[in-house]
Amino acid sequence: MDELRVALLWSGDSEERRTATLETSRLAGVAVALRDAGLDVRPAVYNDDLRDEVFDQLVDVEAVLVWVNPGERGRDRDQLDVMLRDVAGAGVLVSAHPETIRKIGTKEILYRTRNHGFGSDTRLYADQEQMRRELPRLLAEGQARVLKQSRGNGGNGVWKVEGFGDEELGDPAARLRVRHAARGAVEQVLTFDELMALMIPAFLDGGSVVDQVYQPRLVEGMIRCYLVGDQVVGFGEQLVNALYPAPEGASPEEAPLPGPRLYYPPTRADLQGLKESLETVWLPQLCGSESLDVDEFPLLWDADFLRGPEFAEDQPDYVLCEINVSSVFPFPEEALQPLADELVRKLTIRRL
Repeated sequence: MDELRVALLWSGDSEERRTATLETSRLAGVAVALRDAGLDVRPAVYNDDLRDEVFDQLVDVEAVLVWVNPGERGRDRDQLDVMLRDVAGAGVLVSAHPETIRKIGTKEILYRTRNHGFGSDTRLYADQEQMRRELPRLLAEGQARVLKQSRGNGGNGVWKVEGFGDEELGDPAARLRVRHAARGAVEQVLTFDELMALMIPAFLDGGSVVDQVYQPRLVEGMIRCYLVGDQVVGFGEQLVNALYPAPEGASPEEAPLPGPRLYYPPTRADLQGLKESLETVWLPQLCGSESLDVDEFPLLWDADFLRGPEFAEDQPDYVLCEINVSSVFPFPEEALQPLADELVRKLTIRRL
């Protein structure tokens, strides 16, 4: 049997494409694991100007694994996703396939799975008018809300919003505390109208905004579950500072520095309950609600969780806050062997 050919795709310019080597790329570990599994692994650097050249390369391999975030290098993924659909149509295994990203890779999945395990009080605003009608009522209940535009990464397009408690939130001039989750952002005081103006870009080109109730236990850190297909292959844990409340008595601009993300094998004892619930309950629920087959899951993806309300019997121990499928990196070393094994399995079945 001929050696199975695999391309690892990331974004770059024509010079990067000309000089790219897997050994010096951030995906060097992936390449080693796949080569050790007997695969012929090649770099594939992409940008829209190189589309035809990259397409010709990809239709000559058996699989392409993609590491490109939406909005990376200031470009969207529209042309890339069209090309990847064409590549998949030519019989190449594409992970993550654009259709899978459409189903589970945007923030709207948080709304569609709100009644599954790990769900929370989550709303979806399809347009600004709906947001203007519904958000003030939710803020008036006294809980902070987290607004998330449908696409984004690195905290871009995510805001924590809460009222002052002594103002009529239906008033366009009412003041709000607003903090963007992007690195380096500080808390601002905005009127409701100013907040609405800030949200205009989120609704462009059919975009939407997901609204989740704020989880106060954010201060205890975020748990990231890394999956290969439908199996948890490792964990990450990090004390994040995005949306972190200022320390008592400090100015709103102050917040603890984020800690490093620490990585753990899938055997970490205190997370076995989360792992079991994710694999045996939530993933089947996800497949059912999204008409998703298990084989459609990306070869590598992750789901982020915050700890839920303490001592609340009717609330989940963990709350889903993000799914990442477009460009998962870095990740635990323990994910490499399962990733290679699963890719070989899929490609072997395709050749039968």
